[in-house]
Amino acid sequence: MFTYIGKKVDNLLAQLGGAAAMVRSVLFWLGRSRFEFDQAVRQSVSIGVDSFGVTALTSLFTGMVLALQAGNTIGNIFGEPIFVGTIVSFSLIRELGPVLTGVVVSGRAGAAVTAQIGTMAVTDQLDALYTLGTNPIRYLVIPRLFAFLLTMPVLTVFSNVFGVLGGYLVSVYALGVPGEVYFSDITTFMAVPDFMHGFIKSFIFAFMIATVCCYKGISTRGGAEGVGKSTTGAVVTTIVLILVLDYFLTAILTAFGI
Repeated sequence: MFTYIGKKVDNLLAQLGGAAAMVRSVLFWLGRSRFEFDQAVRQSVSIGVDSFGVTALTSLFTGMVLALQAGNTIGNIFGEPIFVGTIVSFSLIRELGPVLTGVVVSGRAGAAVTAQIGTMAVTDQLDALYTLGTNPIRYLVIPRLFAFLLTMPVLTVFSNVFGVLGGYLVSVYALGVPGEVYFSDITTFMAVPDFMHGFIKSFIFAFMIATVCCYKGISTRGGAEGVGKSTTGAVVTTIVLILVLDYFLTAILTAFGI
């Protein structure tokens, strides 16, 4: 049992060290090489634009469910569905917006990034880049990291918009709440720090997803089976880390009044 636990801990520490070394390499190359702008644009389209539909749909129905549950629960307690807009907007903008966006982007774009780089690793294309004088970190990781950092906050904003819209549709057409009252609840209680709370989280999640997925791809070994294991491991790891980081970020940002 102790041998098994020791191997798991040793493997975890080795992966943490490898990821930290990759981040250090990213920081090293940022100011010492030409930025691959074309790669960054292509990755931004793949990660951000192509993920827009599923992100919007997920957030839309999440907002609808939140409004339905909140309206029915509050209606049973107070006799009418009050403050539905406040509950939906705070739940989405502070917590569910960045978390759901991170999960969706991780499952769709993060898996694709890991599979792409992993396939290059097992087919010796990364070694070929070294041979040609191109560092894989500069050519592959930095553009993808930039794309995640650029698109995740934008997707989070759209996710919030569609979630609030979903709550509006249910509130007006299913619960009978006037639309003016729904939006009045949002504008009365929602402040800029509440929006920044979720917006800051989106940057942290983006950096984490990019780091984990790129590292899992670069460290892939074992052919096609290894690519599958790395892709699955990257998605599972990022989803778990999103939920773990969400708690600690909420505690830290709340302590700073955000």
